[in-house]
Amino acid sequence: MEALFIYLIKSSGLIVLFYLAYFLMLRKETFFNSNRWFLLAGLITSVLLPFVFITKIIWIEPTTTPINWSNVTMPNYTPEKTFEDYLPMLTTLTYGIGILLLLGKFAFDFYSLNAVLKGKSIQQQADFKFIDTKENVAPFSYFNTIVYNSALYTASELENILEHEKVHSEQNHTIDVLISRLFCIVFWFNPFIWLYKKAILQNLEFIADSEATKKISDKKAYQITLLKITTHENCVAITNHFYQSLIKKRIVMLNKNQSKKWNSWKYALMLPVLVAFVFLFQIKTIAQEKTNENVSKNVLDVVTTINKNFSDEELKKKAEFFKKEFNCDLVFSEIERNSSNEITGITVNYNGNLYGNGTYKQHSTNTIKDIYIKYEGGKINISDAKIDAKIKNDKRTASSDKTLSIDKEIFINGEKVSQNDMDKLDPNEIERMDVNKKNNQQEIRIVTKKFHKTITENDIYIDGEKADKNELLQLDQNTIDKMDINKKEKTIHITTKNRTYIQEKNMPVPPVPPTPPVMKFNAPVAPAFPKAPKVPKGDPVNGDKKAWKEFEKKMEDYDAKMKKLEPQMEAFDKQMAEFDKQMEPFNKEMEAFDEKMKIFDKQMEEYQSNLDKENK
Repeated sequence: MEALFIYLIKSSGLIVLFYLAYFLMLRKETFFNSNRWFLLAGLITSVLLPFVFITKIIWIEPTTTPINWSNVTMPNYTPEKTFEDYLPMLTTLTYGIGILLLLGKFAFDFYSLNAVLKGKSIQQQADFKFIDTKENVAPFSYFNTIVYNSALYTASELENILEHEKVHSEQNHTIDVLISRLFCIVFWFNPFIWLYKKAILQNLEFIADSEATKKISDKKAYQITLLKITTHENCVAITNHFYQSLIKKRIVMLNKNQSKKWNSWKYALMLPVLVAFVFLFQIKTIAQEKTNENVSKNVLDVVTTINKNFSDEELKKKAEFFKKEFNCDLVFSEIERNSSNEITGITVNYNGNLYGNGTYKQHSTNTIKDIYIKYEGGKINISDAKIDAKIKNDKRTASSDKTLSIDKEIFINGEKVSQNDMDKLDPNEIERMDVNKKNNQQEIRIVTKKFHKTITENDIYIDGEKADKNELLQLDQNTIDKMDINKKEKTIHITTKNRTYIQEKNMPVPPVPPTPPVMKFNAPVAPAFPKAPKVPKGDPVNGDKKAWKEFEKKMEDYDAKMKKLEPQMEAFDKQMAEFDKQMEPFNKEMEAFDEKMKIFDKQMEEYQSNLDKENK
């Protein structure tokens, strides 16, 4: 379940990034169709990108002296259960209950939709299915089905409504609605997904309004129809319906000047953000141990044994190994064998710039004794069974010095220890082991499971600054002056003797985005529209005729008030044009910022490449 929660957190983070990008840069632009695909791409990217990983392999040196784990006794105890142990189960249960409740609501909405459509007379026209219902519901579309109550509207109003719903149907906006609902079910705990859904539905209305007004001659009449429909309170869920609570925003967008095409560069700003997400969270580091044939040159002694049963091919491989690893020419010659193909005589010549020159011979009436070719202290030594005891003694001396390499340090949970301490460590208690090279010095850092759990559950502060667990693991405990652990606040405060600790060096600094301009006046505000009169129940023929007559008088007054607003609407359009003009310098600064982000992206690639080279 931990992997699932990590995935949900990463996806939720991407959803937040896409929503903020839309809200801050795109929501006021008239690129409605582009915004639609941007918002959908954001959802798709949010669920797929957490599965994409860049694998980085770090090769570590093998341990030449095996660790004897049998000396360690395993303690037999049962840890007490704490609230933290039950927290994952409670979190899973809460998340599952939320999904079940929302799935139930989703199913109920489908049932309500089916109740509205069931048993109704359908008129097929071209690719559309029209249902003229007698119920007092707001007009809506569901895929290619359009539902409306013709008795509530005049002929011109009905024409405006149908043109609007046809756009929803032709462009399959129902799919966007269903996708947003499903994301709300899965990510219900993320408050931004509900804002994201609202942005999708609102943008779909902008698209339908924009396309519908292209086919309608009277744009003002269309806006009045929008206001009239606001009196309907009955809307069917999981559908595209003509009524929206944000009618004012729709009218503002209808009257707004078209955005300039070069403003579309704003979509590209998400690319460096996504690249940064991958480099920060999607790099999987895999440590692999080199094979014996790739033993590092820093190892104290590499001993290769040649015995009487070696074939010519095996001798050839040994010569290739020494040439590759130590640039030493090793030549086997004067090879003699008996009837059993066992070696009875051999001559070994070696020649290397760093290791000197030499010749070793062994010839016998019987088979040869084992030959040891040893790399030690930067020199090649060849010996036979007569000094085998000396080689074994050298190994015991190296072990007693607790040294595996020419210069190696071992740390367990940040504390410097000896080779003997590492040999006594239970392998089942190891959470992580890192091998680093610094200036010809090899460093082994081991973290136990118990210590890893402690640093994971607490916030870490080193010399007053918050640090991550990697910085704590890199800290030498010999430099620690004081450590305070607060179990209640779950914090670890560390004070070092020199008040310094290891930090990342040469990391590129990202550019600072420009500050939005201070306007000479506030953003233009659309005029306050009068409230449309409420439509009487029923229809004009069979309903309350007196109420309908009063409604017609109120609508005349309403139309007169709307006509008086036309000069204010013209003034609003001029203010919007001035507002866009003042935003032009800021838009240019954003273009320069985008170029700096491209440079920063290249610097990050070089920085990551250098890190990879250092870790090899």
